[in-house]
Amino acid sequence: MEFIKEVIEFILHIDTHLFDLCTNYGVWVYAIIFVIVFCETGLVVTPFLPGDSLLFAIGSLVAIHALQAQIIVPLLIGAALCGDNVNYWIGRYVGPRIFQKERSRFLNKEYLDRTHRFYEKHGRKTIIIARFLPIIRTFAPFVAGIGRMLYKRFLSFSILGAMLWVSLFVTGGYYFGNIPAVKNNFSLVILALVLIPGMPALVEFIRMRFGRKRAPGT
Repeated sequence: MEFIKEVIEFILHIDTHLFDLCTNYGVWVYAIIFVIVFCETGLVVTPFLPGDSLLFAIGSLVAIHALQAQIIVPLLIGAALCGDNVNYWIGRYVGPRIFQKERSRFLNKEYLDRTHRFYEKHGRKTIIIARFLPIIRTFAPFVAGIGRMLYKRFLSFSILGAMLWVSLFVTGGYYFGNIPAVKNNFSLVILALVLIPGMPALVEFIRMRFGRKRAPGT
């Protein structure tokens, strides 16, 4: 419980913590940021790490020259791509073992088949849009690997998604992160960045749950 509180406190005050990291660790802060983004994207067990809020805070620090844009932007894109690829290949090699049994309580082979068909049909939209959805972006590459989405297709969409994601949030932080109204209410801005992008996914989840209850045979 204490760990969860610390994570929430870190995310809500990420601007302060990130500035302290820059002050205390100097150039090593780039390595720390790389690891955070990589883990948030590449490890299924760490979807709680900051993503959108971290990029926005980074943009605000670039504006005051605490971080260098020519270093941090390529680093962030590289971290996101490395995370995506690790997650994809974990899903590709570990996923089939999960689905060895034809039926289980929560998962079965039919789900794997549906996942494969879904990514074949909606792969581009899924990989790119998922990049902007907290938690969902952590699982999307993993499921793409399980569904054996064609790797070249996955990689091309992953590159585009990473570039758009980093560019949008870092630029947003650069231009708006140091505005007095934003700076004085940074916790509320970060909370909005965490909650608002996930709302469409929540609505879709609720729709699917109620849809299943109405049609239990499907």
